[in-house]
Amino acid sequence: MQRLASSRRLLQAALAPGGRAHSSLSAAAVAASPQNGGGAPKMPPFDYTPPPYDGPRVAEVARKRAEFLSPSLFHFYDRPLNIVDGKMQYLFDEDGRRYLDAFGGIATVCCGHCHPDVIEAIVNQANKIQHSTVLYLNHAIADFAEALASKMPGDLKVVFFTNSGTEANELALMIARLYTGCHDIISLRNGYHGNAAATMGATAQCNWKFNVVQTGVHHALNPDPYRGAFGSDGEKYARDIQETIDYGTTGRVGGFISEAIQGVGGIVELAPGYLPAAYNMIRNAGGLCIADEVQAGVARTGSHFWGFEGHGVIPDIVTMAKGIGNGIPIGAVVTTPEIAQVLTRRSYFNTFGGNPVSTAAGHAVLKVLEKEKLQENAFVVGSYLKDQLNILKEKHDIIGDVRGRGFLLGVELVTDHQKKTPAKVEIAHVMNHMKDMGVLVGKGGFYGNVFRVTPPLCFSKEDSDFFIEVMDTALSKL
Repeated sequence: MQRLASSRRLLQAALAPGGRAHSSLSAAAVAASPQNGGGAPKMPPFDYTPPPYDGPRVAEVARKRAEFLSPSLFHFYDRPLNIVDGKMQYLFDEDGRRYLDAFGGIATVCCGHCHPDVIEAIVNQANKIQHSTVLYLNHAIADFAEALASKMPGDLKVVFFTNSGTEANELALMIARLYTGCHDIISLRNGYHGNAAATMGATAQCNWKFNVVQTGVHHALNPDPYRGAFGSDGEKYARDIQETIDYGTTGRVGGFISEAIQGVGGIVELAPGYLPAAYNMIRNAGGLCIADEVQAGVARTGSHFWGFEGHGVIPDIVTMAKGIGNGIPIGAVVTTPEIAQVLTRRSYFNTFGGNPVSTAAGHAVLKVLEKEKLQENAFVVGSYLKDQLNILKEKHDIIGDVRGRGFLLGVELVTDHQKKTPAKVEIAHVMNHMKDMGVLVGKGGFYGNVFRVTPPLCFSKEDSDFFIEVMDTALSKL
C-alpha cells in the first residue's frame, strides 16, 4: 500500500550531478566548509517576507512564561527564540529573521507552516460552524473519516477522533483490554506513547515517568540496531516478547504497542524482522497489536504512508496525531468494525474529538499530501539527506550513527565509538551554532544526544544542502 514504484529512479534524478552524492558532500557544502575557506552557509532564497511584528519581545514573553505557565516547560537554546511567523519550511523570529525548520514542531508540520490549502479549509469551516457536537451530524467528520480509512490496509476502517496522540493511545490501550478481557500490555523499552495514566505506563523511559500508579505493562527488550545486544537481528530480540508472556503474565495478554521508528527515543528503527515475529507471538497469546503512528505515520517515512507498512505487518489498531492536522490539535484511532464494537458496551464520548474545524483541516492535509506528492518528496529528498548525513559521519568522528527513513531521521553524537558515550554537552553547542546560522533542529533520545531531523515534507534538496553545510560548519567548531 502506498508503495512508490518509481521512487528509486526519481531519487537518482534528484542526486548531485554525476551521481556523486553517495561518495562526497554536495558541491555547496564543500564550498562553504570552513576548511575550504568558505563563508557562512547561504540559505536558499524564499519568496515570502513576514509582516512587521509589533508584539511582545522575547524578554517579556519569557517573563510571562516563567510567571504564568508551568515550571515544567523548557526551551531549546541558550538564548530562546520568539517565533512569530511561519511559511512552509521556514520560521521567522520577532526581528523577521528567517530560519530553516528541520524539526517541524516535533514531527507535526507535514504540509508546511500555514499551507494555504489547509488555512483555507480551516477558515471556511470556522466561518460556517466552529463547534457543534458529534450528537448532531456534520459532513466534515464523516468525510475525513472516510478519507483516512482509505489510507489504511485490510479491515482497518472505523475511526475514533481524539485531540492528541496521548488520547489516541489511551483509547487504543483501553480498547485492547476491553476486547481481549486481559489487562496485561507489552511495550518496548525506550518507547514513548504519552503522558496520561495508561500511556505513561506504556512509556519506557524514566525521563517521562512520574511516581504514580502504572499497572499491567511489561517492557520488552528494545530491538535497537545501534545500541542493542543483538544488533540488527530482529528475531533474537523478539524472543524476549515470548519470555515476557511466559514468565510475566498468565500466558494471555491484552496487547502490544510500539512505534515503527521510536521518535522521542531518538529515531530508533526497529531491527528488521522484529515486528512480524512480535505480532505473531502477541496474537498467539490472544492479544491485539497496536501501531503508534503518531510520529512515523502520514507519509513521513516516504517509502510508505504508515511506518508499520515498512515492516510488512498489519496491526489491529492504529493510532495517529501530529501530522494528520499539520499543527491543528487532532488525533485518531483506527481499528476494525469488530473490535470497534467494544465501545458500545458503555457510553464513549469525546467533546472535541471530531470537531468540524479540526477534521476539515485533517482532510485538507490528506489532499495536499496527494496533490503535491509530498510522500514522494519525503522519500526522494529524505534519502538524499540521509546519504549526505552519512558522509558527514565519515568526516566527523563525533557522529556515531545516522538512521531513520524519509524525513524521520536521527543523528546520534558520541564521544567514544566503542563505548558509545553520549555527547550530551556537545550536541547543545552544535544546536546553538546551527541556530545562529539559521537552522532549527530537534534533539532527543534517552540521553538527549540525538538530533531529530523531522522537517515539513516540503523540505527541498536545496534546503538539505543548506542543512548539511550548517551542520558541517557547527560540528567543525567543536
